[in-house]
Amino acid sequence: MLDRIKASLPSLAPAEQRVAQLVLADPRSFASQPVSELARRAHVSKPTVVRFCRSMGYDGLSDFKLKLAGTVSEGVPFIHRSVDVDDKVGDVLVKVIDNTVAAFLKYRNDASTHSIEKAVDALVATYGKRGRIEFFGAGNSGIVAQDAQHKFFRLGINAIAYSDGHMQVMSASLLGPGDCLVIVSNSGRTRDLMDAADIARKHGATVITITASGSPLATAGHIHLAADHPEGYDRYSPMTSRLMHLMIIDVLATCLALRIGGTRLQPLLKEMKNNLRSKRYA
Repeated sequence: MLDRIKASLPSLAPAEQRVAQLVLADPRSFASQPVSELARRAHVSKPTVVRFCRSMGYDGLSDFKLKLAGTVSEGVPFIHRSVDVDDKVGDVLVKVIDNTVAAFLKYRNDASTHSIEKAVDALVATYGKRGRIEFFGAGNSGIVAQDAQHKFFRLGINAIAYSDGHMQVMSASLLGPGDCLVIVSNSGRTRDLMDAADIARKHGATVITITASGSPLATAGHIHLAADHPEGYDRYSPMTSRLMHLMIIDVLATCLALRIGGTRLQPLLKEMKNNLRSKRYA
């Protein structure tokens, strides 16, 4: 949570930056102080304190302070251990698994349920209007986009994934009100994805971005689902980030399935499973 605030500093308004700096300077004190005292110490108004919390993706000050208290008091200590060239297989096994587990638990503590709920609401609205749900990603994130298409397709949703930049721009040009675009990116700085987000927004589609806080793509959509981790995207293939993106897609797909309801989905999934039995050896 503190890493996300630090990464988001450049994109905040000056008054909200002062609130953010107050959080980073003494998170324990911030979590326990009333809004009037926080506003006084940051030299801002009380609505600015609340606005900062919402800018970070939380419901308000109470929700923000609750998550902050968990981070500084009961949060999972996160130490990212990089893989070294002289590591043995056992060392690599432990480091990769420990990094992934710690990142997942940290995300569980830091995740903004408000942002996730907004994303689910947008997806449900698109489903209800029979609109298109599209997933864009480049490189490694393109594979995550394909996995998302598979999960949503199984729910009977008109979903498609593109990883080619030209196809993304062309498809974004065809989106409109009632459609939803989900963009996945580790760095949040891929030019093709930024272009596609701008085009889709201009045409009235709802844009959801799953990427790092403070990146250009984080502010390019209507809804940002933060996926923050210490893994450098310039070394080896992104590992923790890919699994985190897949997990976020799983959360969205599960929430959407629950919203659609079992009476609609169960018969569809049962028939699909029966039809696939002939494709397997007994």
